[in-house]
Amino acid sequence: MYKKGEILLKKSYLFPTYNKFPITLVKGEQSSLWDDKGNSYLDFMTGLAVCNLGHVPQKVKLRIQEQLDQLWHVSNLFHLPTQEALAEKLASISCTDLVFFCNSGAEANEAAIKCARRYHQRVLGNKRYEIITFEQSFHGRTLATLTATGQQKVKEGYLPLPEGFVHAVFNDIQSVQSKITDKTAAIMLELVQGESGVHLADQAFVSELSNLCEQHGILLIIDEVQTGIGRTGKMFAYEHYGIEPDIITLAKGLASGLPIGAMMGKEKLRDAFSIGSHASTFGGSPLPTAAGLATIETLIEDDLFERATKAGAYALDELKKVLKANPIVCDVRGLGLLIGIELTEVVNPIIQKLHQSGLLVLPGGTHVIRFMPSLYVTHDEIDLAIRILCKVLREQRGEVI
Repeated sequence: MYKKGEILLKKSYLFPTYNKFPITLVKGEQSSLWDDKGNSYLDFMTGLAVCNLGHVPQKVKLRIQEQLDQLWHVSNLFHLPTQEALAEKLASISCTDLVFFCNSGAEANEAAIKCARRYHQRVLGNKRYEIITFEQSFHGRTLATLTATGQQKVKEGYLPLPEGFVHAVFNDIQSVQSKITDKTAAIMLELVQGESGVHLADQAFVSELSNLCEQHGILLIIDEVQTGIGRTGKMFAYEHYGIEPDIITLAKGLASGLPIGAMMGKEKLRDAFSIGSHASTFGGSPLPTAAGLATIETLIEDDLFERATKAGAYALDELKKVLKANPIVCDVRGLGLLIGIELTEVVNPIIQKLHQSGLLVLPGGTHVIRFMPSLYVTHDEIDLAIRILCKVLREQRGEVI
């Protein structure tokens, strides 16, 4: 036994790769979570924008239970009805035509990188392989995707890193132009940089970037791992910008908590991912694809895009109004229900106090608190979250409550 703060913990047999919060969660329903001591929490993390429908959504639960009685896993060497159905659904609601399934966002981005390189080298017959990404971006923790990530902290201790990745300045089209060479295969972009602090891409920048890709024959990859599946008030964040990417990557919200990833691409990429070029043993298995189908059907049937748009606008307005005069608040920004509150000081101690007060939130970088509630979040729940935040921020300034 050992102590972590005031919590007595048993020896763990897990590698200590996570700096875990001192809370043991055992049950979830909609926007609420409960720990092993019976304490309840308002969840504005949703598992890092994974549980977009809240916890244990009924329609998804019923679809999973139905699938559990039929088939759990067979090889991708066979045709799988739920896999084909989910691929067709994703193609029908996006600007893409083809889908490759995997298990995570990092794997989806790996597939995008491989597909882009193979398209140029095997289909077009050139030698392009470089991927331009952006400073402060986050694309995953595999060797390729952490190299693509524009943050040094994820790369420490993993040398040598794969070659073929260059970083441009976010929202700076001149910086992108300066990085383009005859080796450039693709540009990979998050339209909202969530992990580094909820930074939004400018409309003009995205339009110019799309045009630049078209002019130079460069593939445009939009990483929608965090922004996809309704989080921003559209099914995909790219819809806010009036562009059509060549490749889209998905994961977090796609199956309401079951592990899944997807790399979606235009028809012209079909021959890049031909037989034997890529694979994933568990990618597209019956359980997560059944959950994915139910998740998307629920989003559409319940018009959660409109709900997310209205709830996000309400939360932004209320946060800006009540935090306007707070001297430690620098900015409040977001898109849909992906919202960042930037402070003048490091947020980790404040987040611990928010958790102790019953509100679960995450940092975005060192100085931003992220609000990412369920797309079903109510105005009352938003009001409660803001009251808890304001109380903790007043305490942080030493005010008597």
